Amino acid sequence: MKLPGILRIENTLGARLRVVVIIAITIVLLTLPLWGTRYAIFVVTLMGVYITLGQMWNLLAGYSGLVSLGLQMYIGIGAYVMAALSVRLGVPLVIGLFAGAVVCSLFAVGLSYLLLRMKGMYFAIATWMFAQAMMLVVINLDLIVGKEILGRGDGMFIIAARVFTDEQKYYFSIILVLVITVVLVVLLRSKLGLGLFAIRDNDTAAQTSGVALFKSKLIVMVFAGFVTGLCGGVYYIMFIWVQPYAAFDILTWTVPAVFIVVIGGIGTITGPIVGGIIYVFLSQWLSTLTMIGSLNMVILGVIAVTVIIVAPKGIVGTLQNVYGFEIISARRWMKAYADKLPDPSVE
Repeated sequence: MKLPGILRIENTLGARLRVVVIIAITIVLLTLPLWGTRYAIFVVTLMGVYITLGQMWNLLAGYSGLVSLGLQMYIGIGAYVMAALSVRLGVPLVIGLFAGAVVCSLFAVGLSYLLLRMKGMYFAIATWMFAQAMMLVVINLDLIVGKEILGRGDGMFIIAARVFTDEQKYYFSIILVLVITVVLVVLLRSKLGLGLFAIRDNDTAAQTSGVALFKSKLIVMVFAGFVTGLCGGVYYIMFIWVQPYAAFDILTWTVPAVFIVVIGGIGTITGPIVGGIIYVFLSQWLSTLTMIGSLNMVILGVIAVTVIIVAPKGIVGTLQNVYGFEIISARRWMKAYADKLPDPSVE
């Protein structure tokens, strides 16, 4: 039997509207350098980095139940590997970018065998501690090996990054966002995605149902490490200079990622996109208020707490509950089963 005609029409209209919105946004993003100002290009480039970072934290915490406080570790590793290969060995920057991401994924594999034995706050604290330890390694590596490699606490100037124009840096960021969003949708609609949902809700029940807990979490950790490493590389291609205290700083990276996901909507694809846009706009605006100074994070924290109280599921999650519409959905389309449901109009 078929669903009532009006429901089928609404589904069709909703699907068409989603396609139109996604195509329109994609066209605007891909053509922005042709008509946008230099500041607009810079801001949207920055949004691309933070949106991708938010998507990775959301994948770990919102879809897999792995609340990490150590994503900044992959930012720093990805940036420093790229910088060291470029400056010390003359490797092309794009190759260094992906090499840094690969090194991050290898670190994620090794850490998974230690961290995935922990749960809850123990996992969160352990990820932060490893990130802090990695910062100390980077700062002291030159002393340990007796040779200048990473510039110690002063950091490194990425000379090759000056070759790229603002438009090229922009496309690095935007293509990263578009590709990762598509990959996330495909991943979360797969068998692995269903397993992650089950793990997040109840890992014991998921394991009883046949979900491979360690394997599923390992894949997510490695993927998040790889993509976060790319984020770090793209960001420091923009700013040319990488310095350990900033690259491995939890306040610069993981705290904004949490803010982005919380206000946008945890456990949604669109949430980190909305949250990333809001975060960059707010941080850029607050940076112009010189009297605010170090209170930026306090203000952002107050905003996050307010959103949690007013809309616990975030902006996107709350709108989805009220209006039942998703621009980008990670849920499988159950059309094959819809025809088997009984028609409510027939008794």
